[in-house]
Amino acid sequence: MERQEMEAFYRRYLQRCNERRFAELGEFVAEDVEVNGSPAGLAEYAGGLAAVIELVPDFQWELEHLLIDGSWLSARLIDTGTTPTGRSATKQELAMYRLDGGRIVQCWGDLDREQWTT
Repeated sequence: MERQEMEAFYRRYLQRCNERRFAELGEFVAEDVEVNGSPAGLAEYAGGLAAVIELVPDFQWELEHLLIDGSWLSARLIDTGTTPTGRSATKQELAMYRLDGGRIVQCWGDLDREQWTT
């Protein structure tokens, strides 16, 4: 994929996540995806995102910066939502992805559901 295609790919991926269409992530994420260095698989990957939405129903990912280097994407995201205690929150998230065959095959990130419980 060329740089512009990768950027468009990632923006479509984020849109799908913000639309809560996790069952359709197979278009973007490989079946055997690894997360933070461990095998996860597509179902677990999508389930992790769904768990965030279960905890924070109005959660949104907003792309602030995107770096592309070969088959790698690095994203700085601003996450917003209302915590279970009713507090409006904004947090920074950093994520790295490696693409192969037009899909995410590896992902590293610091999205921690626990930080949204307070």
